[in-house]
Amino acid sequence: MDSIDRRILRELQDNGRLTNADLAHRVGLSASPCLRRVRQLEDEKIISGYRAVIAPAAVGRGFEVFATIELQAKDRDTITAFEEGLDGIPDVVEAYRLFGVPDYLLRVAVADISAYEVLCIERLTSLPGVTKINSQITMKRLKDRGGLPL
Repeated sequence: MDSIDRRILRELQDNGRLTNADLAHRVGLSASPCLRRVRQLEDEKIISGYRAVIAPAAVGRGFEVFATIELQAKDRDTITAFEEGLDGIPDVVEAYRLFGVPDYLLRVAVADISAYEVLCIERLTSLPGVTKINSQITMKRLKDRGGLPL
């Protein structure tokens, strides 16, 4: 990856809807070599997709919670069962397995505290192996995902 590829990545992180012609102009290439580079970045999975960034409150999911999860056991079956169960919960918009304690960090987006209570009691506590859930409710989002520094 060279400096032109990094410029392409920066531009696409800022605006994934740029036309190839606009992107090529911004990075100082003609259209054809720019398109080849973008396709190569996609083929190499450096660019893994394009998507719209949606305002959570606009779709009824303005209540954000970070929840940590501890499992009773760390064996393969418990971890696999927990992760497969978690995959079926759309309110969990991000999930990370961690080293140490706690075992998982989840970012949850729901309508309000009542919706989170239902999710927590009915879904999260019933996942295989869960022994402890600790929740932090966000007060204010200070920095939103702006892409990776390149």
